[in-house]
Amino acid sequence: MNSTQQWQSVTWFEVDEHQEGQRIDNFLFTRLKGVPKSRIYRLIREGQVRVNKKRIKAETKLAIGDQIRVAPIRFEQKDETDAPVSDKVAQSLLSRVIYEDEGLMVVNKPSGIAVHGGSGVAYGLIEGLRAATGKKYLELIHRIDRDTSGLVMVSKKRSTLKTLQDLLREHKIQKTYAAIVKGQVSLDRQLIDQPLLRYELSNGERRVRVSKDGKESKTQWNVAERFMHATLVYASPLSGRTHQIRVHGLSIGHPLVGDEKYGHETEYRGPNPRRLCLHAMRLEIPGYPVIEAPLPEDMQSLVAQLRAQKKD
Repeated sequence: MNSTQQWQSVTWFEVDEHQEGQRIDNFLFTRLKGVPKSRIYRLIREGQVRVNKKRIKAETKLAIGDQIRVAPIRFEQKDETDAPVSDKVAQSLLSRVIYEDEGLMVVNKPSGIAVHGGSGVAYGLIEGLRAATGKKYLELIHRIDRDTSGLVMVSKKRSTLKTLQDLLREHKIQKTYAAIVKGQVSLDRQLIDQPLLRYELSNGERRVRVSKDGKESKTQWNVAERFMHATLVYASPLSGRTHQIRVHGLSIGHPLVGDEKYGHETEYRGPNPRRLCLHAMRLEIPGYPVIEAPLPEDMQSLVAQLRAQKKD
């Protein structure tokens, strides 16, 4: 049965102990194979997904025994390849695990791979790790953008998922990103305090903008090094909003180098990047050692080019 036929009748799911605490959107991403993520979000918005007969939001957390009803999904799309993750890819991702204990795995994700499959993406980080380890229960604790590299937390136990997601919600886990931004940032340290609002383009793509109607959002910026046409900053989001660092950078006139969604029209005369210059470099989790991932080679190379340009 292909993906265009599989979901054309009402589908029911029941939440078990392994899915407790998971967001409904993440739950559906892994179960509605072949359904684009944009379509899943639309189903949720339109009330076509019900939990215990009630409308929900994408961020709704699930509990044991919840009954999930998904209305029939009818759409035309090309069949997607359901080929398994290759051993080479799976082992490559497994080799990027830089911290592991009985409940937590932290992976240094490369740029260009999504954290999970869906919406035209055959597989992501979590599917690759499941294939490499043979473990059915591995769940993302949080997400970073496909083009962002760096540290991603994955739970191996339901209790770890709940504990760390609670710490994230309480802002007790400090995350630090390295970002190369356009122009010379004048202040060595600054707190960007701008509310952010999510919205959708006509094609269903989600975007974020500064808006007085948005949610409170704060990012601490510390300048690490200035170049002629760019600045290396260490950014620590004090709230967990979608695209927060990218949009906050744009809001002060310093969008990220290589960002095609936010501020790509801003002038930049430095070396051309290969991708979005954002890397999740450091995690400080209560009760755990500090976990760090150095700048990846492509960003190191860009920094070296920017330094050379500075001397010209």
